[in-house]
Amino acid sequence: MNNHIYTIGREFGSGGKDIGTALAKRLGVKCYDKELLKEASKESGYCAEIFENHDEKPTNSLLYSLVMDTYSFGGYSSAPFLDMPLNHKIFLAQFDTIKKIADKGSCVIVGRCADYALADNPNCINVFIHANLDYRAERIAKKLNLSVNKARDMVQKTDKQRASYYNYYTSKKWGDSRGYDLTLDSGRIGVQGCVDLILAYREQLERQK
Repeated sequence: MNNHIYTIGREFGSGGKDIGTALAKRLGVKCYDKELLKEASKESGYCAEIFENHDEKPTNSLLYSLVMDTYSFGGYSSAPFLDMPLNHKIFLAQFDTIKKIADKGSCVIVGRCADYALADNPNCINVFIHANLDYRAERIAKKLNLSVNKARDMVQKTDKQRASYYNYYTSKKWGDSRGYDLTLDSGRIGVQGCVDLILAYREQLERQK
């Protein structure tokens, strides 16, 4: 049986992690978010703190990304890999881990450019979760006990970081609906509504096979 993989890109505060978790629970599979960083740390030998510090953060390097074309770098001890800047090493280690996780079984992966890493996987559904800024700011304010204004600033800053990271390391544009199978407004339909639509989309695909 083919593995069914779901990747969840998300605006900050839109509830993308909650949707990924609910989807995984409905399907009886594992959801990878921060857990992916631990897996990449084990695979690569780099300490987990390094992955945490670089997690979906924009790069300061001016070097052009060479991810897809040089994915087969020959392992973590090869000269091409050892000569790379640290931020590239961390990204490629995550990239490699995402592929291995997808090969093991059906799962949900939140963020980390997983849709790009699995671009060649025909059984992968790529989803982007978004919502109105005010809705997201209110959610974050309540969750983190912040003022709405501070929460709004955090939302906008985090979105910019995620977009910068994604746009740098992939050939796609973060949040552009043309780059995903589904883009869903969690503020309008809620967590379970998003899960229902994702599963309905998978069911429709299966009917057409």
